[in-house]
Amino acid sequence: MTSSPEESTESLILHSTDNAVSWITLNRPEAMNAVTWDQRERIIALLAAASADPGVRAVVITATGKGFCAGADLRGTPPTARERIPGDVARTIRLGAQRLIGAVLDCEKPVIAAVNGTAAGIGAHLAFACDLVLAAEPARFIEVFVRRGLVPDGGGAYLLPRLIGPQRAKELMFFGDALPAAEAERIGLVNRVVPAEELEKTAREWAERLAAGPTRALALTKQLVNVSLDADRASAFAAEAAAQEINMTTHDANEGVASFVERRTPQYRGL
Repeated sequence: MTSSPEESTESLILHSTDNAVSWITLNRPEAMNAVTWDQRERIIALLAAASADPGVRAVVITATGKGFCAGADLRGTPPTARERIPGDVARTIRLGAQRLIGAVLDCEKPVIAAVNGTAAGIGAHLAFACDLVLAAEPARFIEVFVRRGLVPDGGGAYLLPRLIGPQRAKELMFFGDALPAAEAERIGLVNRVVPAEELEKTAREWAERLAAGPTRALALTKQLVNVSLDADRASAFAAEAAAQEINMTTHDANEGVASFVERRTPQYRGL
């Protein structure tokens, strides 16, 4: 029996929630987990659902097989009945790759990338947009666009200079060389490199530790850090003060202060 498109997408982007952690797993190993239009939409929807669900307090994005994500699979793009006109490409990128990266950056829960293998193009940017990046030792990161005569899209020219500075970003984007996981860790693109067999275990430990934390404070902290590099000092300080004002209305903030005064371990509820 032929599966429906929805069932097919659900089998290619797996999802489960365990111990308040939403696991999003790219499951198209024969294509190195290249992402089609409908798969991308499912990832975006799952990230939005994680933001809205109080039962989810952290997210992990990972993949099966030897590749994390080989980028966008343009063969899965819905066909159009007319010739391309000026504005079509920009619109496609804005509504596609940029929405995907924005969904990660805007997710109200901390997002961990557990990079099991090659992350190329938009696949690399998907990892770099995450709040924390774990990589298996065989993983590689490739700014593949230049190899195809393309400008980096999916937020690459925004993300990389903020993570590693403009000179290193240009080196990766100008040459398109594969960056081994160990080197990615050395220059600050990856938080930690672990043996392949320890990747899931480490991601689970990190995610469950985040899930046990003060969820709203983490969300506000993420927001502050993400906007800080685009803000002047006065704006950043004002945003920080406003975030703390909001945060002090939460249960977890009051629990954290009370537990300190009472010399006990805090019990955060994500509220």
